[in-house]
Amino acid sequence: MVAKPKSRCCCCTWLIGIIVLIAVILAVVLTFRHRSNHSGDDQPGSIDKKYADALKIAMQFFDIQKSGKLENNKISWRGDSGLKDGSEASIDLSKGLYDAGDHMKFGFPMAFTATVLSWSILEYGDQMASVNLLDHAKDSLKWTTDFLINAHPSPNVLYIQVGNPETDHKCWDRPETMSRNRTLTKIDTETPGTEVAAETAAAMAAASLVFKESDTKYSSTLLKHAKQLFDFADDNRGSYSVSIPKVQPYYNSTGYGDELLWASSWLYHATEDKTYLDFVSKNGEEFGNFGSPSWFSWDNKLPGTHILLSRLTFFKKELSDSKGLQGYKDTAEAVMCGLIPSSPTATSSRTDGGLIWVSEWNALQHPVSSAFLATLYSDYMLTSGIKELSCDDQSFKSSDLRKFARSQADYMLGKNPEKMSYLVGYGEKYPEFVHHRGASIPADANTGCKDGFKWLNSEEPNPNVAYGALVGGPFLNDTFIDARNNSMQNEPSTYNSALVVGLLSSLVTTSSSIESFI
Repeated sequence: MVAKPKSRCCCCTWLIGIIVLIAVILAVVLTFRHRSNHSGDDQPGSIDKKYADALKIAMQFFDIQKSGKLENNKISWRGDSGLKDGSEASIDLSKGLYDAGDHMKFGFPMAFTATVLSWSILEYGDQMASVNLLDHAKDSLKWTTDFLINAHPSPNVLYIQVGNPETDHKCWDRPETMSRNRTLTKIDTETPGTEVAAETAAAMAAASLVFKESDTKYSSTLLKHAKQLFDFADDNRGSYSVSIPKVQPYYNSTGYGDELLWASSWLYHATEDKTYLDFVSKNGEEFGNFGSPSWFSWDNKLPGTHILLSRLTFFKKELSDSKGLQGYKDTAEAVMCGLIPSSPTATSSRTDGGLIWVSEWNALQHPVSSAFLATLYSDYMLTSGIKELSCDDQSFKSSDLRKFARSQADYMLGKNPEKMSYLVGYGEKYPEFVHHRGASIPADANTGCKDGFKWLNSEEPNPNVAYGALVGGPFLNDTFIDARNNSMQNEPSTYNSALVVGLLSSLVTTSSSIESFI
């Protein structure tokens, strides 16, 4: 008896099902391998509750620093403020973020905040999503870039400051009740400010990648502004610290070459337009400071640029041997070697407690930024299958960089001689006298400009907890004085928060890197 065709079809169906199942399994495995470690170190694991909890707290400081008409406000002691900012020039500058414990909006560090927060989302957005914080991060970023867009009303004009710091610092009041004149400061072709224009271009370019899929129109708007601002910065070279001397006591710039390289690097990542890659290749010798590791900060973008461009040599085979990028890659390696404590070229700029320490003012900026860069480089190594980093005659693994990053994060969160968490709201002991006007004044207080100083001088802890604020940090001898008038150690800054969010996001679980932002 001849077998029925139906029987053969059943076998075919069964066989096809097996093949499809195998294909699905292979796809999952390949996807997993793409996002995980090829070398065997730091395989992806479960959520690290310590860092996840700290990240949830750190993200709140962006909400505390918001200016403008607040939406979905979850900070009980914050309300609408700065609603008329920009009216002097008939533009809306009500949004954005207050810089620190005062009510100033400084465009230079605010743009840096947006760039770093964008970078953090691009690299570790999946980590943020795993603890339901990705939307929060994107909302905080957009609140900032909305301000930056409005601050750039025409191609060669950028408003870089809202408020007069001398006037502002003579008051101690809540942002909701301030009534003084909010003067504006701008740069243009006659008053150049290359570093501010370029940093804002970097912020716009990086943010355009963040919103590329979720809001294509907004992404295109950001990229248009980024291109215009880069051209403005490059075509009208001059430091804003020279053009506008009054900025020097607050955010004095040490040069604009690093911002030009930084902005061009981000524009290349956002567009893959070779013009921007050619710029960093041609200008590296002049501005790149090759072979001389330095510290990543709001003023110095070189270490970040070195790491960001080394990303290309890891993931773009056609660029891996590029002579124009070699100086950046070599210097990125030197930066990394300087951070690993057992490296023969390790920096001696550390406290006895193991914290990278460079400056008395805002001491935690450098260890947090260094740790953030270390996790990035570690993940680049993991994803590309590079097993070792050579530091003179010794070799180190990606896990050594991650260990360093965790050491800085742990110090910040309380593993230090003071047993103090410098992230406000985290742990059992953290600063209670943070130098922050809004946190120090009761929300129902009827306080003017001058009489509010009684709250600065009060011996009582702040009535409002500035959750997520990263204070300045310890002295070189690992000591810390929790006093409200100790602004050197106890004042938080918004740009520090962006770095903290990046670092903590990278540590939420072991990770790898996506190979392209586009």
